[in-house]
Amino acid sequence: MRVLLIEDDAMLGKAVQTGLQQQGHAVDWVRDGVTGEAAALANDYAAVLLDLGLPRQGGMQLLEKLRRGGYQQPVIIITSRDDIPERVLGLDAGADDFLVKPFDLDELGARLRAAARRARGRAAAIVEHGTLRVDPASHSVRRGNSTIALTAREFALLLQLLEHRGRVQSRTQLQDALYSWSNDIESNAVEVHVHHLRRKLGRELIRTVHGHGYMIDVPESRQAASAAS
Repeated sequence: MRVLLIEDDAMLGKAVQTGLQQQGHAVDWVRDGVTGEAAALANDYAAVLLDLGLPRQGGMQLLEKLRRGGYQQPVIIITSRDDIPERVLGLDAGADDFLVKPFDLDELGARLRAAARRARGRAAAIVEHGTLRVDPASHSVRRGNSTIALTAREFALLLQLLEHRGRVQSRTQLQDALYSWSNDIESNAVEVHVHHLRRKLGRELIRTVHGHGYMIDVPESRQAASAAS
């Protein structure tokens, strides 16, 4: 997933960015509240990690402004402020979760995945599609009894398409989900990843919608259940 990190501490920010990138996430990192607000509104992030003690605009003020403006993406507060009233204020202002520094990067990754699941209305940790089972926590993909080896970007692309089954994802949307600002992106990067996924998982999984993008269709059994309800 693509994440916005708003943190002014250079050492912590770099550690979080590097740790989440190693978990397969694309991370944009900004260091003040004004830049953070602009970034959140200009890009489609799966989640925002928000420090409270920010220069130019405090994290709580930024959170309140985003929520008043209708911003719907998950926001996880990361802060050294450990008192209960501060947590209550943050959660009541619209935060989805609260993590106190110092924190474990694996726990942060788990909280990000949980927040993203809730935002998409999905309770199960495993994403299933026919005989395909995708585990975001372990970055593993299984088809039946076979394990399919994917690169980090191939995994991120597959998960993005599965999370939006039945809806076309444009090349720009997929590119934005896979890459942060700091990445050098080849013009045909998405097409290359799609080609590799088709080679590993079968050409029938990902459908090209000419002139629009790519999609994974909703399984017929799920379509029938939706029509019956």
